[in-house]
Amino acid sequence: MYPFLRLAKEFLKFRNAPSLDVHGEHVSTHICWPWDLDFAAELNNGRTLTLFDLGRIVMAKRMGLLSTIRREGWFMTMAGATVRYRRRVPMFTRLTMRSRVAWWDERFFYLEQSMWLTNGECANHAVYRAAVADKNGIVNTARVAAAMGYTGQTTQAPDWIAKWAEAEALRPWPPMQD
Repeated sequence: MYPFLRLAKEFLKFRNAPSLDVHGEHVSTHICWPWDLDFAAELNNGRTLTLFDLGRIVMAKRMGLLSTIRREGWFMTMAGATVRYRRRVPMFTRLTMRSRVAWWDERFFYLEQSMWLTNGECANHAVYRAAVADKNGIVNTARVAAAMGYTGQTTQAPDWIAKWAEAEALRPWPPMQD
């Protein structure tokens, strides 16, 4: 089940937080609860992705994206992800999550997120390719940024994210069936 109560807690926790620039970083803390575990008694890989939702959604709120998409009748959608899992996260572990917009091209926003253990080690790291869409399809990112009141430019794409985006463009869709 989706952690709606945790999401509500995050909205409540950050209700008075200052607005976040599109190049800013949202930092939040989380705990690995018993219902987040897999059979190895560590944070489940699928639940990790769900916890990343909590950081992205609140980051989008603080940046003004949620109010913009509501006003415009748009919605957010995920278009891809790449994840690295590097450290075990046992029950009751406290995590610091960092969420930021790493870059955007004409169609997609590339969001970088990581979870850090209290000893300073990175437990996992994800990059998401996200889109804002309406009934006609993907909304151009420049249009989204303008609707949010942002007049600046995107940052330079980190080389590894740009190469991942290139690789995704080469990936066949739909996948081949034998």
